[in-house]
Amino acid sequence: MHRWTSVVVGVLFSGALVGALMKARPSGSHSSAPGPSASVSAEPVALPGPIPSGSAGDEDPTAGLVPSPEDTTDGGRPLPNAAPSAVSFGVILFTYQGVQFAPPGARSKEEALEKAKAVVEDAKKDFGDAVKKGDRGSTSDAGRIPRGVLEPEIEYVLFTLEKGAVHPDPLDTPRGYWVVRRVD
Repeated sequence: MHRWTSVVVGVLFSGALVGALMKARPSGSHSSAPGPSASVSAEPVALPGPIPSGSAGDEDPTAGLVPSPEDTTDGGRPLPNAAPSAVSFGVILFTYQGVQFAPPGARSKEEALEKAKAVVEDAKKDFGDAVKKGDRGSTSDAGRIPRGVLEPEIEYVLFTLEKGAVHPDPLDTPRGYWVVRRVD
């Protein structure tokens, strides 16, 4: 009986945590930015402030978790109605000086872009093998991610990319250049 009690308490705690995080999530946090073929700014992303105190049961814990199709993620360009609420993706990372988590002595931005461009064709043929050519943090399956987590420009690309496709251009993110493949 005690085992089930701890499971129930864990589920309730998780629900309360999700509710508190959703309450802390700023609404309308989409910025205006260029389309998917343009570079994404490498500026740091502002994270929401501390989670407010209070009861997590005050609002629906799923509110805001899956935006409606009218929500925009690319500076006014709405995602198509057919865009999923979450996607799985793989990423090949190429860090450069000045990005988040860049190692000491990281390559220049130009060198990173060159390397990323050189891997795109290999990634289209065998993404798993191409991942080995990327920096630490590269993976053929980064997991499932819902809308509203990534930068708007990156999110637009991932959520409009066809299943199994590799985006033809490296994406400049706050963490470095990404060569991305949508898994599902």
